[in-house]
Amino acid sequence: MQASTPTPTPVLRTERLLLVPYTPEDEEAFLALFQDPQVSRWMGDGPSSEEDDRALFGRIFTKVYARNLFDVWAVRRPDGRLIGHAEIKPTEEVRGHEIIYALAPEAWGSGLGTELAEAIVAYGFGTLGLTEVHATVAEPNKASLAVLERLGFEHVRDVMEDDGSTTYVLTRCSGGVTARAGR
Repeated sequence: MQASTPTPTPVLRTERLLLVPYTPEDEEAFLALFQDPQVSRWMGDGPSSEEDDRALFGRIFTKVYARNLFDVWAVRRPDGRLIGHAEIKPTEEVRGHEIIYALAPEAWGSGLGTELAEAIVAYGFGTLGLTEVHATVAEPNKASLAVLERLGFEHVRDVMEDDGSTTYVLTRCSGGVTARAGR
């Protein structure tokens, strides 16, 4: 039996978005997104220093892409402007593959979050062959919870964080009612 070789992060297209691997020239736009307090409050453990976000950007190239660990995308408008970040990766927290996505506030409220999340989920089911895709969302992040609910994710458990806050773990199965392949 031959082991499968991971492939580089592919380009994904939606009706209004282009998901492409980052380039070194994206560093300042990446920092602007990750340093925006409206965005960073929902990412990981919350806002990080500029130095930490620069290091994170560097690791995308030196670790994630160099070793084909998982897929990470710069999310662009058709005109090429970077307006978001997306990834799908295996994590112990969810015991499977988790989708992660963020959009700049200028893109909020227009359905782009749903479009972006659906593209990553479809990639997970179709290309990666996953049977489940997971997401973790801070309890107060009602916008992301609504996006994931629309896409057929179900709340499966809570994680109590060290600071006393709650993170929801949500899961969508490939045979769910919103799966593109249908039954």
